[in-house]
Amino acid sequence: MLSYQHGFHAGNFADLHKHLTLALLLESLNRKTKPWSYLETHSGRGRYDLHDAQAEKTGEYLEGIAKLWGLNVDNALGRYLDLVRSLNDSELHTYPGSPLIAAEMARDDDKIHLMELHPQEAQVLKRNFRQYAQVGVHHRDGYEGVLSMLPPKPNRGLVLIDPAYEVKTEYLQVAGFMPKALRVWGNGSFAIWYPVLGANRHEEMISAMVKNCPDVAILRSEMHVAEPAERGMFGSGMLLINPPWQLDQQLAELVPSLLNSLAVEHGKSALHWLREPA
Repeated sequence: MLSYQHGFHAGNFADLHKHLTLALLLESLNRKTKPWSYLETHSGRGRYDLHDAQAEKTGEYLEGIAKLWGLNVDNALGRYLDLVRSLNDSELHTYPGSPLIAAEMARDDDKIHLMELHPQEAQVLKRNFRQYAQVGVHHRDGYEGVLSMLPPKPNRGLVLIDPAYEVKTEYLQVAGFMPKALRVWGNGSFAIWYPVLGANRHEEMISAMVKNCPDVAILRSEMHVAEPAERGMFGSGMLLINPPWQLDQQLAELVPSLLNSLAVEHGKSALHWLREPA
């Protein structure tokens, strides 16, 4: 299915959780001078106009990035917000998707490969990244496209897997992709976003991941903004495969800080290792 378009949800609480985590991963890569590769399976358009019809229809960004617009903190959350502000003027009108966050944090020798299957989204994605010399945009299936490029050059880096989960089977599709990817790029880091919904289908994906990927460290981070509900997304989850050193400590500090800044009534965060580093 190709009906999902992220413009309706850009800048919501789940984006904040996902993109703060992504920024931490990229900062870790940037601590070394060696270049890195970034690959993404479901890139969307990469940059979102928060005043267009899609964003205004749902208004989800008003309960997300808009609440943090004036926040000034001296930590990684603050650096992520500074990046968002650098793409705007005095007012919030643009929100960077994960491809743009990666492109803005990349150095000259780093390489970025973005997959997007939706024809209209892929067309806009190409237009949005024409000025970024280190970015390649590929109109193709994300799982097939990323797998065909592993191991990447440079040989250190990160894959972000961020599907819409419109189809129930996509949870197990992600779990099935991971052993194939690790087989050819065992030293790569992988970040997998998933929605936390009442049906709990993500639990089957996570169980399969732990079973099918026995030799890697797996860290799980979740942020809930409401009590569990039968309908609708009430939380955001990230699975981190081969995460960098001290990422757990950073998330343990920053996700509760993010929740506190969003000022939600029933917010909570959870962080634990499904398999600790060897």
